[in-house]
Amino acid sequence: MKHPRFFRVTGVTLMLACLSVSLSAQELPDPTRFEVAIQRFEEADRVSPPPANAIVLTGSSSIMFWNEEAPADLAPLTVIPRGFGGSVMNDLLHYLDRVVLTYKPRAVLIYEGDNDTGRNNIPNDLIMSQVEEGIARIHAELPEARIYLLAVKPSVARVATWPTAQALNARYKALAEKHPLVTYIDVATPFLQADGTVMTDIFVEDNLHLNEKGYDIWAATIREVLMAHEAMGTEE
Repeated sequence: MKHPRFFRVTGVTLMLACLSVSLSAQELPDPTRFEVAIQRFEEADRVSPPPANAIVLTGSSSIMFWNEEAPADLAPLTVIPRGFGGSVMNDLLHYLDRVVLTYKPRAVLIYEGDNDTGRNNIPNDLIMSQVEEGIARIHAELPEARIYLLAVKPSVARVATWPTAQALNARYKALAEKHPLVTYIDVATPFLQADGTVMTDIFVEDNLHLNEKGYDIWAATIREVLMAHEAMGTEE
C-alpha cells in the first residue's frame, strides 16, 4: 500500500512547478504568491492553537510534504510544521513573523536553498545575506532560540546545479560553526552513494521530491540531531 505522503507529493508536483518561472540572478519571486497558504496556517491555529515552547519546522516543499508526518517522526519532541512548497529564502523572510515568530518557539528548523539554487538561480551571496538576516531577526525577538539549518539535498532532477548547492551547504556549515545557537544538519550526505552520486530510489516520479524511503532517511537524520540538542528538559 502506498504511503499517504506519496499521493500528496505526486499530486502537488505539477502545482509547484507552476509557482515560479525562470529568473535572472537579480530577480526574486513575489512572496505574496503564498498568502493563501499562510492564511491556512493561521486559520488552523485559530481552530487548534499550537503548543508553546515547540520547535517550528519551516521551508520549502521537502518540509511541506513532511508537515503531517513530522510530529510522529520527531516524537517525543513537540513540533509545529510550517513548510510551504516552492518557497525560497526570501519568501521565508517575508513571512517570518507569521510562520515562526508568532509561535515563540524554543527552536527553528529551516530548509531553504533548494529552489533558490536549483530553480531560481539566486546567487549564494544573496542567499547567505538572507539567512543571516533571518537569524538576526529570530534572535532579536527570541535571543535563546536554537536554529537548525538543513543542507540542500541532492536530487536527480537538479544534478546540474548540485555544485552550487554544495557550495551553499559549505557556507551554511561554516556559519553554524561560528554561531553557538546555530546548528547545521547534513541531510545531503545520507542521500549520496559511495561514488558521490545521488541515490536514485529515494524520489517520486519527478526525481526531485522524496518518496517514503527518502523521507525515512531524512527524518532519521534530522531526529538524531534534534534529539541530541532538544531532548533534555524539552517537554515541560
